[in-house]
Amino acid sequence: MALELIGAILAAATLGLLAWALRRWRPGLPRWFVPVMAAAGLIGATLVLEYSWYGRVAAELPPGIEVVRVEEEAMPLRPWTYLKPITMRFWALDQRKRMIHPQIGSLRIVPLLKFARWRPVESGLMAIDCAGGRQVLVVEGVEITEAGELTGAEWQAAPEGDALQAAACREG
Repeated sequence: MALELIGAILAAATLGLLAWALRRWRPGLPRWFVPVMAAAGLIGATLVLEYSWYGRVAAELPPGIEVVRVEEEAMPLRPWTYLKPITMRFWALDQRKRMIHPQIGSLRIVPLLKFARWRPVESGLMAIDCAGGRQVLVVEGVEITEAGELTGAEWQAAPEGDALQAAACREG
């Protein structure tokens, strides 16, 4: 966050100084040209950093961590997001730590990571029943017995075409 603030300030200062130099070189430019260009640099850098956040973070994920859901938002305090919604959070599945139930091969436990703008990464476990097309978040009190039965929660049907279900159930 601090680096993004520094980057935005540098962009504002750069455009402001360029506008100042241009105004000195061409005296006919109005006085308001310098602060308007500095503001344009600040706003432009902020927009670029906001819209590139998801791409930067997703590109840095190590091999074996797969993005399974992306959530975009439009916000009243950022009216431009109604034209192009901004990605504020996404979920990724850690394939490297996927566990298959020893008795029931279609039952998987997968680590799920939630990335959100300006928030620390949250992690949790998700139980996936590949044969039944069901899933449940594993929280305190939820257990899967040796026989593969779920206790402490109810299975939820996976949405049609769910990327999490598909990634967890993929062989290999």
